[in-house]
Amino acid sequence: MKSCRFWLAACSIAVLAPAVHAQEATKIGYVNTERILRDAAPAKAAQQKLEQEFSKRDKELQEMAARLRSLNERLERDAAVINDSERGRRQREFSELDKEFQRKQREFREDLNQRRNEELAQVVEKANKVIRQIAEQEKYDFILQEAVFASPRVDITEKVLRSLATPK
Repeated sequence: MKSCRFWLAACSIAVLAPAVHAQEATKIGYVNTERILRDAAPAKAAQQKLEQEFSKRDKELQEMAARLRSLNERLERDAAVINDSERGRRQREFSELDKEFQRKQREFREDLNQRRNEELAQVVEKANKVIRQIAEQEKYDFILQEAVFASPRVDITEKVLRSLATPK
């Protein structure tokens, strides 16, 4: 019985030893893409660029929303004291302004999303270039960007952020 257990243990070690050795030889890294897109210098610069580019339109939409609220409040406040034709005219005015507001708001969101995607694509491209450089310099076999779990031991996100922060 003792020799059978010894034989099983020896076989297990023989089978698992190459796998353990291969694991030690494989160098794996992990990059938190969400953090890169939030904290990297190029991502922050892209966000500022978008804010500057879209701030005027955003302000116009806010002013239009305030006019809509004001028109609606006046319409509700005066509904009992104005005649039917004046009420109808004000309701049409409100309805037309609301349609225009909805259209401009939709266009604003579409344009902003398109530009954000363009800017983020550039950030991702820069980050991927840096990740490839780090992988080559430090001899990584794999660098993952999506994982259910990643040990801090293999997380190279900070290296990528530092590299993206230094101008080249």
